[in-house]
Amino acid sequence: MPNLIRPAVMLMALLTILTGVIYPLTVTVLGQLLFFHEANGSIMTVNGKAVGSTLIGQQYSQPGHFWGRPSATSPHPYNGAASSGSNLGPLNPALTGLVEARIAALRDADPRNDQPAPIDLVTASASGLDPDISLAAAYYQATRVARARHLPLEQVVALIDRHARHPWLGILGEPRVNVLRLNLALDGHEPDS
Repeated sequence: MPNLIRPAVMLMALLTILTGVIYPLTVTVLGQLLFFHEANGSIMTVNGKAVGSTLIGQQYSQPGHFWGRPSATSPHPYNGAASSGSNLGPLNPALTGLVEARIAALRDADPRNDQPAPIDLVTASASGLDPDISLAAAYYQATRVARARHLPLEQVVALIDRHARHPWLGILGEPRVNVLRLNLALDGHEPDS
């Protein structure tokens, strides 16, 4: 038995150094060298002040801004420390009530819009932190935003098109737009990063 203890301790020490020190250090250094912005949270700054991350959604409720996908995190929306969905199933009456309330809020904000609300504006995702909305959701809100800001609709649509991200290689992912970037552009802010 004593002959087995020394090799076991040596193997544990070696694996601890490899997986607990060398591997994390290598990944951290490579992340900082190759993906600096992403590895540091994709923080957006304007005039040197952090205004948000392109990876985590933010709460917008003013008619002159684009609204993101609803968040089911608690105790407040888009809480990165409590990423979670609502866990309400499709037949749950509570989910139906939430969706109906969100549709009503969209209708109240833009009574003239009689189009069906895009699904990503009335349902929360599994993480509750989505920073992007579909192009359909952005175009759905364009008239409300243009009217609230006294801008031509064509200008707002052009802004959406300019900030749209399309599937990688034309097949991976969905067409979408980052809500923070779009709202910063609407406000006339050019992010530092």
